[in-house]
Amino acid sequence: MSFDAAASTQGSYVVLVDARAPAWWEGWRVGLRLTAARANRLGYYGLGNDTQYSSDSLTTAGPYFYRVSRTYFAARATIQRRVVGPLRALAGATLERSDFRALPGPSVFRNDLASGTVDPATVPFTDKIIRAGVVLDTRDNELDPHTGVIVEALFASGSGYTRTTADARVQVHPVERLVVAGRLAAEGMGGSPPVAAQAEMESSERPFVAVGGYRSLRGYHDGRFTGRGKLLGGLEARYAALWKPSLVELKIVAFFDAGRVFGPGEAVRLTSADLHTSAGGEIALRFLRNSLIVVGYGRGSEGGQLVFGTTWSY
Repeated sequence: MSFDAAASTQGSYVVLVDARAPAWWEGWRVGLRLTAARANRLGYYGLGNDTQYSSDSLTTAGPYFYRVSRTYFAARATIQRRVVGPLRALAGATLERSDFRALPGPSVFRNDLASGTVDPATVPFTDKIIRAGVVLDTRDNELDPHTGVIVEALFASGSGYTRTTADARVQVHPVERLVVAGRLAAEGMGGSPPVAAQAEMESSERPFVAVGGYRSLRGYHDGRFTGRGKLLGGLEARYAALWKPSLVELKIVAFFDAGRVFGPGEAVRLTSADLHTSAGGEIALRFLRNSLIVVGYGRGSEGGQLVFGTTWSY
């Protein structure tokens, strides 16, 4: 079990309790996650794959033009059962409450809320979600895999909408110090999903912000593109400059990410059209088998972003 709490001088905070039992009972994995958070300067750039961003707007319209305050409370439970070999069945449930508040001055969120692009009836929004799926996991280590694949096929039903997610990640170890990793993921939503649900992508462990940010499209702001459908791809090479397996590894990483969102009426599909791309590098340090720190820089068409994580991007 882990407990984390943090706060900022700008009104943001997070309190997180994460309890996991990956091998408490033979063949079973159980997880419970409780979250209370406020992101008081969360990025919001509008809905769709072609939303525009201009740094000049921060001068002419004010510092909060692309910002919104989001308060979030959630309880998420997941149980997985080994079916055969590396194949597991998954079931879970989530209860969450999300609220968005426009910050002082003009903003994209304020405009979208007034025009109905963001449905006022979904702000705030209470979501009751049930999830089911299968997970195929052959990785040699969950935190820092050198070989193996993890493939997830998930379905979720929320309050007024559905979500279908497919995600495949692979790691290969062609030579002693080099790991090459790749990822391809897609997600579609039916019904009338609220903006809070559209801003995230589901996974077997926990949802993450997409598209944009460390987990989905490095080099872009978190949540830079928001939509009902999502497509992600990535490739990275991790070279161990310091190689002491099971003790410590210092890795130099080069990555390339691509992603896009799909709006209402658009079919989620595998395509190279209208993809947003980024590339960059990272330094990663792993201690023993349970601690990883990643820092780096990614650059896309709108500039660059520093990146930081305590897990791999995928």
